Formats: sequence, C-alpha cells, structure tokens
Amino acid sequence: MSGVGELLRGWRADRRLSQLELSVRAGVSARHLSFLENGRSRPTRDMILRLAEELKVPLRSRNELLLAGGFAPAYGETALDGPPLATVLASLRDVLAGHAPYPAVLVDRHWTMVDANSAVARFTDGCAGWLLEPPVNVLRLSLHPDGMAPRIGNLGEWRAHVLHRLDQQAAVTGDPVLRELRSELTAYPGGLAGDGSPPNGLVVPLRFDGLSFFSVTSVLGTPLDVTLSELAIESFLPADPDTAAALHR
Repeated sequence: MSGVGELLRGWRADRRLSQLELSVRAGVSARHLSFLENGRSRPTRDMILRLAEELKVPLRSRNELLLAGGFAPAYGETALDGPPLATVLASLRDVLAGHAPYPAVLVDRHWTMVDANSAVARFTDGCAGWLLEPPVNVLRLSLHPDGMAPRIGNLGEWRAHVLHRLDQQAAVTGDPVLRELRSELTAYPGGLAGDGSPPNGLVVPLRFDGLSFFSVTSVLGTPLDVTLSELAIESFLPADPDTAAALHR
C-alpha cells in the first residue's frame, strides 16, 4: 500500500493544485505540507481529514488515506441489504415510484442498477436477456448494440455525453473500474457526435424510440456512510410536450 503522503500528493496532482494553493486552503504552511507528502512528517488524523476535505476526496478514499496513515476509517460502509440502510432505501424507492410514468433508476458508483421504477421497462424492452441479468450496468445496457443503442436516434451525441461524463467521474474518484468501463464502452460501435470533444449546449437529450428525454441526477446531500455516498438516482424527464403526453398515455 502507498504511504499516506504519496496518496495525498496523488490527489493534489489530480486536482491540479500546487502545494502552495492547497496549503492556503487547508490553513497549513507549504513547508509542512511538503514534509507530509514526502514522508518527513506524519500527518495527524485531523490533518488527513482536513486535507481530504479541501481536495474533495470521496468518502471511500478518505478511509483509505486514514488507513495508510495508521488510523481507523472515519466512515462506515454498510451493506445495501443491511438493516441500517432499510429506511433510507425505502425512501429512495418511494422517490423512484414518484417519478412514474417517467423512467428512473437507482445506481451505485459503478453504474450498477440497484433498483428501478416500472417505467424503465420502456427502455429495457427488447434488450438482450444477458444484459438484464443482475448485476445490470445501466451504461453498458444503454450503449451496447444488443441493448438500447439501436433505438437511440442520436446515438453519437448520447455516446459522447456518456463517455465525457464517465471521464469526469473517473477523474474525481480515481476509480480504476470506471476507467475500465470507459474503455469497454468506447469499443462499442456507434461513433461520436462531432470530434468527440465535450458536448456543447444546454442539455444533451436522449432520443429513444421517437421520444425525447433529458436526465437529472440526484444524490444524498449529507451522507456519512460510504455506501450511501455512492448511490444516485438517474431520472429521465420528458424534453418536449409530445413525450410527456406519450408517457402519460
């Protein structure tokens, strides 16, 4: 395992911050930060958490920093099917149901489907059975040629949006699984809109089976558990009156 100083230096580099910039934000001297990164000084638990907060390190990786520094993790990681999360998950399922007749899914940090409302069947109908066997990855389902891709009217544009978003998420979390998923999705046929650069415009629509959607991502505002911090609801709302009318019918 890498030392805590090396890990901190890696996160600082990922965030494109100089030692001086981070030291000012964290309220420590640049000299002290340099000593922490090169191992000449050992950070306290509070210092690790302070620097992690300024670097916007995900909760899972904050625990890794603490372990590398010789401290116990600060955040629990509760199993999804464990009793402590039952109430929160029940509320999230109520949110999914409340989005009907608009599709909505609950996903984890790797875009694995945890739950979905009944309206998602509009997207999954006709997809290959193997793509729908748990664990279902919703990005693979949407871009695979045996999945939703053949019915996406603006596949190149939607692919560019998904891949750009996945790039951003991988950069923020440093998660190698997301980078592997990105490589897999890139190999699928379908091309990219334009030159593959980040999309422009206000909203990238999903044009599916003659309907038009835009997506909204919702996350918990103040999670203190690793599992909860990595859950998100992806909802698809009508982008025009005709789509809204069709869904309500």
